[in-house]
Amino acid sequence: MAWIAAQGGLVILAGEIQERTGSFPFAWSIAFALVAGIFLCLGIYHRLVLPKPAVDRPQSLGSLKQFMVEFFKTFGTFFQKPKIVALLLFLLLYRFGEAQLLNVAKFFLLDPRDQGGLALSDDLFGRISGYVGVGALLAGGLLGGFVVARQGLKFWLWPMLLAIHLPDAVFIWLACAQPENLFAIGAGVAVEHFGYGFGFTAFMLYMIYVARGEHRTAHYAICTGLMALGMMIPGMWSGWLQAQIGYPHFFMWVILATIPSFIVAARIPLDAEFGKRSQ
Repeated sequence: MAWIAAQGGLVILAGEIQERTGSFPFAWSIAFALVAGIFLCLGIYHRLVLPKPAVDRPQSLGSLKQFMVEFFKTFGTFFQKPKIVALLLFLLLYRFGEAQLLNVAKFFLLDPRDQGGLALSDDLFGRISGYVGVGALLAGGLLGGFVVARQGLKFWLWPMLLAIHLPDAVFIWLACAQPENLFAIGAGVAVEHFGYGFGFTAFMLYMIYVARGEHRTAHYAICTGLMALGMMIPGMWSGWLQAQIGYPHFFMWVILATIPSFIVAARIPLDAEFGKRSQ
């Protein structure tokens, strides 16, 4: 709901206000003020309504030295896991291509056609990306969870790898053909987002698999940090690279950039029963 509201509703609202007032700064100021108001209301609601477990209470940390020893001990045990190099490479490279695509795709949809984009208005971008795209993303994620619960993650790992990467090729066609038909554009975005949602299920579940054992909460937090790093580093050069080679060649590069994830996926440990529903 948050993704649909943020990428769909708020973008559409900003587009409508801009069309009426002719001012982008004013339109987005109103949209962000609305977001701030929603967060304030939700913060008050959560403070009053959310339950608190009995075990959620402060505990003594002991001396600073003892705390630091325990902290680094917990951190160090993560890097003592079997095949840790393969695990780290998988966490960093699983979305190596997708990380670059996500940063550039939104600009591709909005940029003028003479710059290689599809020239969508804010309103149309919100409807296609926020409603169609996010709806397909959620559907892919739900389907991914359903099928893994039946046959396990190991059975579905490679189909999910293909699902998250191969639909990126849709953007090669969009960049080369630059279709004006909104149905074609929406269908392309839906295919890519559905594959992303379906394939991302494997990544989330594998982080849970890696974090198993003692200190699983801290180890899962380390996994999410590595996941963010794997998105941040490729995103640092994606915009510059697109500006150098143009949209069609950039999306071709994205497909090539998915190859490392297949290589490391062949080397990771994975229990055949992991992810299956017990009954």
